[in-house]
Amino acid sequence: MVRKISPAAFRLCVVVAFLALAAGFAARQTASAGGEAMILPSDPAPLVVETAKGERSFTIEVASEPAQRSAGLMFRRTMADDHGMLFVFERTQPVGFWMKNTPMPLDLIFIGEDGHIAAIGRGEPQSEAVISPGAPVRFVLELKAGTAAREGIADGDAVKHPAIAAVSGAE
Repeated sequence: MVRKISPAAFRLCVVVAFLALAAGFAARQTASAGGEAMILPSDPAPLVVETAKGERSFTIEVASEPAQRSAGLMFRRTMADDHGMLFVFERTQPVGFWMKNTPMPLDLIFIGEDGHIAAIGRGEPQSEAVISPGAPVRFVLELKAGTAAREGIADGDAVKHPAIAAVSGAE
């Protein structure tokens, strides 16, 4: 027996299916707790570091929520050379990062509220050693290890991005 479905019931089924897909996508974005890499959408605005060698531009993911900051780049095995993750904190504060469950070596660039680099640290894969700038910061940028040295990124360089400008007032 074939039964016809009303247009209203069909629309309801479509909405339920869409919501189920959206919930699955959202779960994938924070899946790092289960051993999978969290992948956030790339921010449409590039992050630019003003170095002595000139401007260096990066495509970034922005981790601004606590769960996003906790997951970070854990379980990521690869990342493009011009890609990174910007961690945005609610306030300037002491921060410490570790590399547990992170198989890629990383540069950790600690950025003050004024948008200038306060310190650069190196993260070793799978290490539980705490990496800290020794002073309160507002942002941390993670890039592939060696990127800072290769691109001439140094302490004191200015970092430009709308998330930083919203706090520092600089453009």
